[in-house]
Amino acid sequence: MIPLMQRLKDLLRILFIYDPTARLDLFAAFPVIRRFFQHRRNVAILRTFGDITFTCLILIGLFGPQDPTRNVSLFLAWGIWWSSVVLSWFFVGKFWCGICPFLGVGRLLQRFGFCLNLDPPHALRKYFVDVSLFLFACIVWAETVTDMKHWPMGTAFLLLSILFGATLMGVLYKGQAWCRYICPLGKIIGAGATMSMVELRADLDVCRTCGVFACKKGREDLRGCPIYLGAHNVRNNQDCLLCGRCVLLCENESPRLLLRNPFVELVSGKSHDLAYSFIIPFLAGSQWARYVQESPWYLAVENRFFVSRGISFLLLLMLCYALFLCIIKFGNHLIRQTHGDETSRSSPMIPILIPLAFSGELVYRLKYLFLEAGRFPAVFGRQFGFDLERFTFSVSAHTIEILSVTIIILGGLGSFYATRLFSQKRRPENQAHASYGMVKILVGLVFAVYLLLNY
Repeated sequence: MIPLMQRLKDLLRILFIYDPTARLDLFAAFPVIRRFFQHRRNVAILRTFGDITFTCLILIGLFGPQDPTRNVSLFLAWGIWWSSVVLSWFFVGKFWCGICPFLGVGRLLQRFGFCLNLDPPHALRKYFVDVSLFLFACIVWAETVTDMKHWPMGTAFLLLSILFGATLMGVLYKGQAWCRYICPLGKIIGAGATMSMVELRADLDVCRTCGVFACKKGREDLRGCPIYLGAHNVRNNQDCLLCGRCVLLCENESPRLLLRNPFVELVSGKSHDLAYSFIIPFLAGSQWARYVQESPWYLAVENRFFVSRGISFLLLLMLCYALFLCIIKFGNHLIRQTHGDETSRSSPMIPILIPLAFSGELVYRLKYLFLEAGRFPAVFGRQFGFDLERFTFSVSAHTIEILSVTIIILGGLGSFYATRLFSQKRRPENQAHASYGMVKILVGLVFAVYLLLNY
């Protein structure tokens, strides 16, 4: 058994000193983590809690008071839930997807045989990026245009629509095809999870001697990997739900939960999926659009020149998305990809911009969280008949501004550091053709816009 202090030293060294080969097996260092996944009731408890919580949120949103100052579902959904999901990208990757409550009804129907159990069609596997990107655009548009963070019934309908999509896919296809191909939130989480400090990977030396591959196919009365991967096929954090099912299924203890430096996957090339060449610029572009849309000067322009708020925001969203696509294309040109270079299969600017995109989304969600946190006791009291007005408090706008700027600065530093690591990793023969100084200036301009929009 490794002494506790040594384990903590190894942990800190891996997190803060970049070494692409350094890993700490958390299952070996802290066996209680492995035992947590081996006992399925632990994950089942989390899922059940999530199912009950979201059922309550939907019911309160539909049938509770529609006055936002008297309905707790808004703060719980947009403040607590969304902020927690974004924070989870960095700390536990896609673990949220492993306990996602939207799959509850679909899983239940599959368990009782109400499922066609079809294989996902080729068209779904081919066009999943377009579908998930469109759905995420619809969510962002609806959230902003309808001011959904202050509309209980609208929030409930949004949750119901996601639940319906996940349930329909569960009835049609085996496993969790919704998670693997369609879920817009899952794709965003998968992109953010590429900079997670943990990864679940199999010991491939052990897997080579396995003729069963129960982690993918299942065994006896236990189903296999819900997204058709299996631990032996996991190469990055984009798809693995970190549900731990493979830990339970594998009798050779091949799956390992590894601690790593958060930048390892960003610059390794394993995270360069073509899908995220569209997901990340839209996520970042939508952040700029949402920041601008909430500014006083834009509201004045909107009222003067646009009849429809929906159309004006749609145009703004498309403009910001196109702008980020141009930024990424120009950055790729500066890096000068060449045939045979491992980055030529995708966009090298995507991993460079992920830290800024992560921090931008976190800031947007935390602003709402801190603005509404102090009012929540009073809102809870008004809805359920308690006098809790004396427990209200407020977080000053200056404090929120400082916090927002600090997070953006950390994200900017992350993007600059990723640029540096990326340039060091390039082949010497390609290094002379790349202009990483200009790439840093480009990243600096993106960083400056984020600061300007949050100051």
